[in-house]
Amino acid sequence: MIKVGIVGGTGYTGAELLRILASHPQVEVSVLTSRQEAGRRADVLYPHLRGHCDVVFSAPDADALADCDAVFFATPHGTAMQMAPALVDKGVRVIDLSADFRLRDVAQFKRWYGLDHACPDLLAESVYGLPELHRERIRGARVVANPGCYPTAVQLGFLPLLEAGLVATDGLIADCKSAVSGAGREAKVASLFCEVGDSFKAYGVSGHRHWPEIGQGLEAIAGETVGVTFVPHLLPMIRGIHATLYARLKDPEVDLQAVFERRFAGEVFVDVMPDGTHPETRSVRASNTCRLAVHRAPDGKTAIVLSVIDNLVKGASGQAVQNLNLMFGFDERTALSSPPLAP
Repeated sequence: MIKVGIVGGTGYTGAELLRILASHPQVEVSVLTSRQEAGRRADVLYPHLRGHCDVVFSAPDADALADCDAVFFATPHGTAMQMAPALVDKGVRVIDLSADFRLRDVAQFKRWYGLDHACPDLLAESVYGLPELHRERIRGARVVANPGCYPTAVQLGFLPLLEAGLVATDGLIADCKSAVSGAGREAKVASLFCEVGDSFKAYGVSGHRHWPEIGQGLEAIAGETVGVTFVPHLLPMIRGIHATLYARLKDPEVDLQAVFERRFAGEVFVDVMPDGTHPETRSVRASNTCRLAVHRAPDGKTAIVLSVIDNLVKGASGQAVQNLNLMFGFDERTALSSPPLAP
């Protein structure tokens, strides 16, 4: 049994960590921090956790967190990089759900997040937490940068094509749609039901924070410079991401279905659907599964990949627990094997 802390437990990703870890037989959530909610039980703030979680919010305390085996940061950008070095020095392993350790280039981080990086040395040793790419490095990592939700869906979708060198790398397109929970739990006019319901829109077209993370990841897969156009959209629903990905094939005769099935044959959280199918976001709701389907455009020259995830699970907290399982030698599926919810 290991003890874990969650810094920033009042947002959707913090609540989802509590929900998932409630069924983890090897984990005790011993610290849950929130200055505003200190002294309040988590299941009062989140009634769906009644009977499953008895942890009480407390103000952040460095000594209490240092007594944990691992600490999750479900915090705004800029918090984890301030607190992680002291924890790591005391032997605590860190899984950061913010962007603090995702971008390898500190200049890029400052450009997109407006912050000077507080611990570039620790950033340099951190591991990007996409298990399907970095499983062995994650096992030994002291700091894991949990990927963003859009980057998870996009990288898994393009992975087999780029890894095998099957597509041109200068004109990739990621046309992505996200549910409203991706904007977080903070009250914002743009996230109100009356603003989002019965509507559909693009946003961040001229530049979204996930674009450099996507580009960084795809270039690492391809081993060369990649040009990708990424356009996010907001869907009037609670959970889910749907990424429609386009890439020009070098060989129009390649068996795309076989390529995808071979690449993900051993991946328990990636489901390559049968030829000709179309995955739906509801088919992964509350699960850690990424469902993929690969198609060929009518011209025969373009691969079209459909990638769906739950943005709060495989796109955030579920993937964070998957990384925790790897780091501590647990079965990767522990606490993550429940089937999706339907309807």
